[in-house]
Amino acid sequence: MSAYLAVKWLHILSSTLLFGTGIGSAFYLLVTTWSKDVRAIASVARTVVWADTLFTATTAIVQPVSGFLMVHLAGYPIGTRWIAWSTALYVIAIACWLPVVWTQVRLRDIAREAVRRDTALPPAYWRWFRWWVALGVPAFFAFVAIFWLMTVKPA
Repeated sequence: MSAYLAVKWLHILSSTLLFGTGIGSAFYLLVTTWSKDVRAIASVARTVVWADTLFTATTAIVQPVSGFLMVHLAGYPIGTRWIAWSTALYVIAIACWLPVVWTQVRLRDIAREAVRRDTALPPAYWRWFRWWVALGVPAFFAFVAIFWLMTVKPA
């Protein structure tokens, strides 16, 4: 197998883990939060933070490294329009994702405390949750656009 194909495989695998973990984590935390079951929310939030730490953080690093290595190996000019757009969208997605991770930690801690006290989720949870959604939506669409750009490679 050529170096390019090996890096391409790693890039596709890591993008699948990045996007899959992100969309899965978001879905489970969103649906569980809508249930308002404090114990379930605390448990899912703990798992989401763990999954983001294990999968999303590592693949968020692998993506640009493998992407720029593929660009180099394939001989694409770095200023190629679809590469520039993909890079800009990735920066936007990661700029949204970093505060999302911190917000998920806050959501986890607030839910854990509500379980400990045997109370409903306080208003602070719902404020952080709105921020989590507001930052997650543009990150999701940025990643969808990146997948399109990587597949189509428009001129």
